[in-house]
Amino acid sequence: IQNAKKLIKLSAEAGADIVKFQTFKSEKVVTNNARKANYQIDNSNIEETQLNMLQKLELNNNQIDQLIKCANSNKIEFLSTAFDMESLDYLIKLNLKRFKIPSGEITNLPYLRKIGEQKKPTILSTGMADMDEIHKAISTLLTAGLSKNLLTVMHCTSEYPAPFHEVNLNALSSLKRDLKLNIGYSDHTLGMEVAISSVALGARVIEK
Repeated sequence: IQNAKKLIKLSAEAGADIVKFQTFKSEKVVTNNARKANYQIDNSNIEETQLNMLQKLELNNNQIDQLIKCANSNKIEFLSTAFDMESLDYLIKLNLKRFKIPSGEITNLPYLRKIGEQKKPTILSTGMADMDEIHKAISTLLTAGLSKNLLTVMHCTSEYPAPFHEVNLNALSSLKRDLKLNIGYSDHTLGMEVAISSVALGARVIEK
């Protein structure tokens, strides 16, 4: 929690508009024996299940309240991504300004419908999704009540860190042409070059 508060302060000082966290119930996200992803193993060097790891990273409601107060005092917007329906219901009650849909929930239609019903600015990440899945997700959000002008679709390479040769920034041009929506870039590369380049291709939102 102290590291989280420090990161909020540093993000505000760096000029970021929003600081984003993750809200989840570990047991609702992974099974008891799910192994950690390779990048998680490489970055932790700890023998444990993914459930054990997530339980140590899970923020409880009191901690989230503390982080919201910290963000407010540093004049930066607090945002969190929900990874299960219970967590989404909790974030809705907090009355945050916007929603961020993680790549892993892009095919979770009940989740998408509930967010669309809130009619708030929404950021949709598309890592690992094909165009049919992206179109279906957008259709679900709009049918549920979300206005097109409130939706931003993010190109995303789901690797941590993402190597430059797999970024494919041209996907931004394709998304802009095919979807006719606000587009953005969720950047997992090291350094700033790719994020800056994405702006030249029309990115209106950068997640770093």
